[in-house]
Amino acid sequence: MFDPKAEAMSRDERAALQRHRLWGLVDRLLVAGGLQAGRLREAGVKGGADVTLAELHRLPFTTKQDLWDHYPLGMLAVPRDQVVAVHGSTGTRGRPTLVGYTRADLDLWAAMCARSLACAGATELSTVHNAYGYGLFTGGMGIHQGAVALGATVVPMSGGMTERQVRMIADLRPDVLTCTPAYALRLAEAAAEAGADLSSLEAGVFGAEPWSEELRAAIEAALPLKAMDIYGLSEIIGPGVATECLEQNGLHVNEDHFIVEAVDPATGEPVAEGAPGELVFSTPTKQALPLLRYRTGDLASLAHGECNCGRTLVRMSKIMGRVDDMLVVRGVNVYPSEVERVLLGTGLVAPHYQLVLDRRKPEHTGLLVACEAAGEGAEEAAARLVQAVQAELGLTADVRVLPAGTVPRVEIGKAVRVVTWESGPAPLPGLG
Repeated sequence: MFDPKAEAMSRDERAALQRHRLWGLVDRLLVAGGLQAGRLREAGVKGGADVTLAELHRLPFTTKQDLWDHYPLGMLAVPRDQVVAVHGSTGTRGRPTLVGYTRADLDLWAAMCARSLACAGATELSTVHNAYGYGLFTGGMGIHQGAVALGATVVPMSGGMTERQVRMIADLRPDVLTCTPAYALRLAEAAAEAGADLSSLEAGVFGAEPWSEELRAAIEAALPLKAMDIYGLSEIIGPGVATECLEQNGLHVNEDHFIVEAVDPATGEPVAEGAPGELVFSTPTKQALPLLRYRTGDLASLAHGECNCGRTLVRMSKIMGRVDDMLVVRGVNVYPSEVERVLLGTGLVAPHYQLVLDRRKPEHTGLLVACEAAGEGAEEAAARLVQAVQAELGLTADVRVLPAGTVPRVEIGKAVRVVTWESGPAPLPGLG
């Protein structure tokens, strides 16, 4: 562990720490004024001492829309001259979401990413090949700072230049690979084509996009490593909010700094432990952009109990999907990750796919599933996949098993799993 005292403290001790830090967060928000302070006062909160962990769910939410409404940095809780860095989202669903960081915030972020790397077995003797993108996106810089804080050697490759990435892994012999799960598959594919030796790899820390257990199996079959999930979002701090350890039985949430809840997306009420819900985070130790009860839109379940690794932090499941990513196809609600689970679980296709929402007919939306065969028999595979999707998801889909290399590979950024076809030529060859 990077910080055994914090990661393995008793649940009662951690709750006491959270309570005091939550009081401090509320007091700071009230002093800073603005949107969150106004909502707290409307809820009858005059100071931090008015708030308890048990009653946290009664306090108002903060949302991404709030950040957009106060774009670019209107929700800062510190003077602008204390902001030493700005990161943010890609803005694929609207305006970019920008987040300011103080120097202390950067130190906290580095420590959280160091914890994440240690979860994956990294030490000061490790070499971390970092293929997350550097820039406004938090992945690259976050993992880089974490590796430095851990004392490891970091290779700052960023995304793209796949041929060079493969060569650097073969030459520098890193033991840890960090990138998106989709790019890990691309690197494996490129290494196989080049005959490169990636046998030094022992662990992979893959995040920035939801991925299933079936995709984990595909990655571990293609690369000589154990694949761990990492979770974070720029509004909370970036990667390092939660990470799987080598036990691979849930992501440890660094809840001494990020108080997590799971709520019903429709009602906002807490769900039972172990039940899926929308993740909500409060950030009691962040300075520049502290958030109270921030709704992430990410769906997962939470579970307490000590892990075999010794950590006592609450564990979250892998992300099941996003509230706003749900597909409605002929009256059936389904998340892309559920389709991925079925596709890869059959063993009939390679781990490259794309879901095409066919909206050329206004009266209904169809689903085309574009994938590539793992072996021979494309027509037989397609028929069996149609049956599997129908049986497990209750969804009728048109499955197309295309020639190898047809489905786009990700080189930079996140994999695009869902595209919409409203008119014109098909988004992929072979779908017309």
